[in-house]
Amino acid sequence: MAKECSNSSCTKESCEGCPSKEGGGIQKEMLNIYSEIRHVIGIVSGKGGVGKSFATASLANQLAKRGFRVGIMDADITGPSIPKMYGLKGPCMIENEDNVLPLITDNGIKVMSVNLLLPNEEDPVVWRGPVLANMVKQFWSDVIWGELDYLLVDMPPGTGDVPLTVFQSLPVDGIYIISSPQDLVRMIVKKAVNMANMMNVPILGIIENYSYLECPDCGKKLSVFGESHIDEIGASLGIDVVGKVPISPVFAEAADAGKFADIDNTFIAAAVEKMPR
Repeated sequence: MAKECSNSSCTKESCEGCPSKEGGGIQKEMLNIYSEIRHVIGIVSGKGGVGKSFATASLANQLAKRGFRVGIMDADITGPSIPKMYGLKGPCMIENEDNVLPLITDNGIKVMSVNLLLPNEEDPVVWRGPVLANMVKQFWSDVIWGELDYLLVDMPPGTGDVPLTVFQSLPVDGIYIISSPQDLVRMIVKKAVNMANMMNVPILGIIENYSYLECPDCGKKLSVFGESHIDEIGASLGIDVVGKVPISPVFAEAADAGKFADIDNTFIAAAVEKMPR
C-alpha cells in the first residue's frame, strides 16, 4: 500500500523537504511491478446518471474489437456497475502475496472493481473520501494488470476526492466528458472542463448519451430529454463532440443481463479514433 501524508499533521513547515513537494506537491503513484500500461484514459462527468459506465464499457469494447489490450478500472467505488454489466463475480484471486488479479470479460477486457473484492456485491461501501481515494491508488499499485494498451478509468460523478486522486496520482493521458441533452448540460460539462484544465489533463472530446430515441415504426428521432445543444457547447469550449448515443433497449437489456461484451456501440467510433496511439 502506498504511503501518504496525514492531512491532520501535515503543515507548511513539516512538508519542507518532503519528496511529494516536488512538482507542485503532486507525486504519481507507482504502477504495479507486474504491469505495463501505455495509456490511461479517464471517463468523467460533472453529475451522475449520464451513463459514464456505459460509455466506458462501450469504448473498451470498441478498443478490444480493434485488437488492443484493454482494462477497466472501476473507480466509482460507492456505485460500481462495470462487473454487473459484464456478468463478472468475485472474489478476485490474490497472487504474489499482496497483488490482485483482475477478472476478464468474455471479450478479453480486464476489470477491477470494489464489487469484485466484497464478500457480497450488494454490501454498501460506507467509506469516507480519503479511504475511497486510497482504494483507487491500490487499484493502480496492487493490481496485476499485465501489459495493456489502454486502461479506462470509470470515475464517480463530480469533482471530489476520487477524480482529484486519479488526476494527481495516475498518469492520465486524456479524458472524455460524458453528458446528456438536458438544460443542465452546459454547467455539467463546464465543471468537468474546469477541473481538467486545473489539473492540466487533455480533454479528448465530449460524448452525449440519451441523445434521442428512434421510433421503431417510422424511424423518426424523438428528443426524449429535450433538444440537444451539445454541438454549440462543444464549439464554445473548443472541444470536439465525438459521439451521440441514442437510447436503445438493446444496450439496456445487455447491461442488465451481464452480456455487455456482446455490444458493438459504433456511435462512439469517432471517440476511439481520438485516443492517443
